[in-house]
Amino acid sequence: MPFTFPPYSLPDFNKPPLRDAPTVVFDRVRQAKVPPENYHATSIYPEYFHIRKGEWQLLEQSRMDCVVVLNQDGSLAVREFRHLQVRDLVACGRTENGADGILVHTEAFDFPEDVSQKFVFRSRITRETSFSIDYDELYDLLEFERENGFIVWVLGPAVVFDRDARDAFVQLIERGYVHALLAGNALAVHDVEAALFGTGLGQEIYSKRTVDLGHYNHLDAITRIRALGSVEKAIDEGVIKDGVMRAIIRKGLPYVLAGSIRDDGPLPEVIGDVYQAQDKMRDVARQATTVIALATQLHAIAAANMLPSYKVVGENQVRPVYFYTVDMSEFAINKLVNRGSLTARSILTNVQDFVVTVERGLRKRFG
Repeated sequence: MPFTFPPYSLPDFNKPPLRDAPTVVFDRVRQAKVPPENYHATSIYPEYFHIRKGEWQLLEQSRMDCVVVLNQDGSLAVREFRHLQVRDLVACGRTENGADGILVHTEAFDFPEDVSQKFVFRSRITRETSFSIDYDELYDLLEFERENGFIVWVLGPAVVFDRDARDAFVQLIERGYVHALLAGNALAVHDVEAALFGTGLGQEIYSKRTVDLGHYNHLDAITRIRALGSVEKAIDEGVIKDGVMRAIIRKGLPYVLAGSIRDDGPLPEVIGDVYQAQDKMRDVARQATTVIALATQLHAIAAANMLPSYKVVGENQVRPVYFYTVDMSEFAINKLVNRGSLTARSILTNVQDFVVTVERGLRKRFG
């Protein structure tokens, strides 16, 4: 059966109260980075703005907790507060039912209900939850997105601490199931460490045996790359012969390594300015149709907060943006849902096993 999206329901603008709604009010920014009073803050849902009588414009490339700016050509743009300039025209109004000319469309997609009764057993994700159907649905989604979408992976370093998981993720890259990568310094450092020394934080990535003075390995990896100038140069010179970063760079895929206050080094490719890193992540997130976050709570929440629940593709076609989060911790996967991610789906498992299972399942299912 071919992959299909849940249907998208258009609002009926010919019926009250939307038929009689006023046009939205735009007020000018008087101080850079400060929106006018009564600004409208965006959500994860599709939002429509009554620009002129009878014309409702769907907001494209949205992001939660931003403002809406009217461009000179009449189009709308979502903008972070820090990017506001004096004289920008910002949409105002805090009702969401059309009363201010703004409709937040909370019932856009006809997602199947997981729970229809008030009382059911196992209504939350736990270690006892079965995820068989989730894997099957994910296989179909990834195969569809490989040719028709933009798959972004958000990786924690645990993915490269295991030889089989690291190799499996490289295969996902090579076979076209990865279109972009978001991560921190640690993912890249330990991937390089594995390439140079066969270890992750000083342990062999297959046997898990601790090697003598292995705690130096990740620091030596950083030092060697910094001496060469970049990970890319180390790849070109044959110093790095395998791994996730090599596969990403060799295929020319976009990636963002966002720095942290706790970073060692960091590697030259790591962006130390948090807002510059956020802007780079946002450039990638704008393109995303499916995001899969593996064992990285803070990066997962950051990526999810940049995503709307929908994406406009083609002419007037609206589809959901899918978000999967995979972790061993119930707390980590439930926290993301609590931060306002409508389409987040969670799988509770070891991410190394997850990557190996997904790669094997896709190969078995689709060749």
